[in-house]
Amino acid sequence: MRARLLPILLLLTTSAALAHEFWLEAPRFRLQPGQTVSVHTFVGADFKGEPWTTKATKIQRLVRYGPTPTDSTSLTPISPTEADTFHTAFYFKQPGTHVVLLRSTNSFIELPADQFTAYLREEGLDYALKLRQERDEMAKPGRETYRRCAKALIQVGEAAATATATDSACRHVYGLPLELVPEQNPYRLAADKALTVRVLRAGKPAFGVAVQVWQRQPGSLPTTHYTTRANQNGRILLRLSGPGPYLLAAVEMGVSPAKLHDRADWQSTWASLTFAGPPATVRPTIK
Repeated sequence: MRARLLPILLLLTTSAALAHEFWLEAPRFRLQPGQTVSVHTFVGADFKGEPWTTKATKIQRLVRYGPTPTDSTSLTPISPTEADTFHTAFYFKQPGTHVVLLRSTNSFIELPADQFTAYLREEGLDYALKLRQERDEMAKPGRETYRRCAKALIQVGEAAATATATDSACRHVYGLPLELVPEQNPYRLAADKALTVRVLRAGKPAFGVAVQVWQRQPGSLPTTHYTTRANQNGRILLRLSGPGPYLLAAVEMGVSPAKLHDRADWQSTWASLTFAGPPATVRPTIK
């Protein structure tokens, strides 16, 4: 019995290990003007993560976009070597909503056929799974390059009661291959109000893409999680029921570009968006 269970347990463990989201997280999502804060990179499951990497060669783009077009800071490494590390300490000077954006370089992984199939099913990557079946490739190992695109929304000072130019950065499209773009500024929404988020593939609506939504709860309460899918216009709808923070994550997989065919058959793109929700409501004490 133990001999039969071991391969199954190994497969489940490997599959779970691959189902890791990647995100950016600041120690606080709400800051005062003039603070310098490191926005950390995490990889993990269920909105619980470990530090990702310190290798500068893994960074293709690392930028802070401020609330005005002229306010931005790039920490993208220039001609890094394998020994170089990258830094994520940004100076948040101006009041308003800031965006910190990271795009990674491509990494490579190869998995045995059964583990790759389990991974595709767990992540809901139906297109890749169907294509493998149609091509009679289910017995082939999965050779994949993967890249990561993460954004964090940081509020500096108090958010304006109505839309202003200082909160528009979070609604911009930044040209990522897979991108989550809020249509409203979450820092101006009251509790239980709707937030619409666009899922874009190369700037176009990504119909049907699954989006994982996590919300951390205060105290020792468990993190909540659910999955939704982008509609025909590439939009999802969610309600901010508490202060969070929130993590939205999506992944897509397609046939690897021709320039990578000698090594990989597939390319996946992972996207995430993190932000805080409405402040917790303090209920008055009735005496």
